[in-house]
Amino acid sequence: MTKPTSSPVRATTQEFLEIEDIKEDLIILKNGSVALVLETAAVNFGLLSEEEQDSLIYAYASLLNSLSFPLQVSILSRRMDISSYIELIGNVEQNQTNPVMKERLQRYREFILSIVKENKVLEKKFYLCIPFSALELGVKSALGGKSKLPFPKDYIISRAKTSLFPKRDHLLRQLSRIGLKGRQLTTQELVELFFNVYNPTNTGEKLAETTGYTAPMVESIGRISS
Repeated sequence: MTKPTSSPVRATTQEFLEIEDIKEDLIILKNGSVALVLETAAVNFGLLSEEEQDSLIYAYASLLNSLSFPLQVSILSRRMDISSYIELIGNVEQNQTNPVMKERLQRYREFILSIVKENKVLEKKFYLCIPFSALELGVKSALGGKSKLPFPKDYIISRAKTSLFPKRDHLLRQLSRIGLKGRQLTTQELVELFFNVYNPTNTGEKLAETTGYTAPMVESIGRISS
C-alpha cells in the first residue's frame, strides 16, 4: 500500500496555459514566442453585386499572395444575451401614445422573441494572429515545456516588436483594400479575451484595469494577484 504524501499535490492554472504574460499589447508564451492579435470585421458577401464580389475575391487573393509570414485566423462565436434589448423595446412600446407605432413595436418585439426562441443569436468576432517564433531569438527549439523564458522579458518584447509591427502595418493596409478595418487588441482586451475563452458566460466578463496588477494574473491555487 502506498503511503500518502505529507503535503498535498498542488497544481497551478498557469501550468496548463502556454501564456507566460500579456504585456505591451503582446502575448508572451512560455517558450519565448510572442503573438500580436488584430481584430477585424466581416463582409456580407451574399449582399454584394457580382462585380463587387469579384473585386473582393481579387483583393483577398492579393492579400494572401502578399503574405510572407504565418497568419492564424480565429473566429470566436458567443451566444448573445438580448434580454436588455427586448426590455428596452417593451419600455418604448408602453410609453408610445401613437396606436400605430405601438402596434408596430409590439409586432417587432414578438418577432424578435420568435427568432430567439427558434434560433440562438450569436455574436461572431474575427481575429488575426501574427506570431513571432522563439526560433527568431536564436532558441534551438520553440517547443513548450520550459519553465523559464530563454531571455529577459523586455528583450523578447523589443525583438518581437521589431518583427511584428511591420507585419501588422502591412496586414492593416491589405485589410483596408478589402474594405475592412482592423486594429490591434490592447493588453486589457487580450486579458479579457482569454479570461472569457477559459471562463465562458452568456455575456462575457469585464475585468479591472490591468494596470492595477503588479504580478502575473494567476500565480497559484487560491492566489489571484491584484
